[in-house]
Order: sequence, then structure tokens, then C-alpha cells
Amino acid sequence: MSGTAPGTAQSPPAAGKRSLARLAAVQALYQIDLGGADPAEVIAEFAAHRLGREIEGDRYGDADRAFFATLVNGARERGAEIDAALAAALPMDWPLERLERVLRAILRAGAFELLALHDVPAPVVINEYLEIAHAFFGGKEPGMVNGVLDRLARTLRSEELSGSARNGGAQAR
Repeated sequence: MSGTAPGTAQSPPAAGKRSLARLAAVQALYQIDLGGADPAEVIAEFAAHRLGREIEGDRYGDADRAFFATLVNGARERGAEIDAALAAALPMDWPLERLERVLRAILRAGAFELLALHDVPAPVVINEYLEIAHAFFGGKEPGMVNGVLDRLARTLRSEELSGSARNGGAQAR
């Protein structure tokens, strides 16, 4: 419990804004996948009408908008590369096309971040998307997200993870 009075909004810390950006990026990627919408239009719509706004009584957090746009654009621009990496990391009996759209969006956003954005340690990235998976799914899907992103991280960031293991998991960041 914080010391903030009820009804008083505080700006979330930068990490909180990034977490919100990740969640919004998953939602945007889902929307793009579902209807084939233009990513630039979806990003603009989220910025204008969702991020930091109240919709039907639900308050959407004020996400890091630049990070949100980077995640959405990057996951779309590098889609073929990301899908190939995910296909290699998925179990043989679970091709990417078989996965539910939200699950694909979570994996694509997480894979992009592991592939292209090295400012956040891989275990943190995996945990962030695991939390998002838990927000959407109550079954085995979060475990699949954890396993697939962990496999990708071991491939894409093997040096980082081997250094982490040598140092007892500590990251100097």
C-alpha cells in the first residue's frame, strides 16, 4: 500500500511505464493481427484514445509511448525474422499459426525485445511477458511463454545469460 491518498494519481515510475507499454504493444499487435490494420494507425489510435485515458470506467495507465511504438513497429518490421525464431523455439506440434492470437502477440513482442533491445536484461524481459500472459490466460499458456522466450534468450543472448549464471544471477544495470 502506498502513502498516496485515495483518488490521487501518481505517475508510475519509468519501469512501470515500460510495463504498461509492453501490455499496450501486445494489445496493438493483437489488433493488427486480427484485422490487418496499419501499424502506424493503430499506434496513433492507442496514443490518442487509450494510453493514459479512461474508457468505460477503466483507467489505462500512462505508458512509455516511445517504447510502445518501438515495440509495435519493431515486431512488425522484423516479423519474418521473429516468426522464424519463434517457430524454431516452439514445440514441433505447436506451429505459430496454431497459437491463439493473443499468445502470438505476447511471443512476438517478447521475441522482438530479446532480439533487438538489449537495455533490459533477458530474465526481466521474460518475466514481463510472463506477467502479461498471466493477465490473459489461466492455463498452460504462461508456461509456454516462459519456455519459448527462455529458449530464445538462450539463443539470442547466450553471452548475457552465461555471464549472469557465473555471477550468481546478478546484473550490473
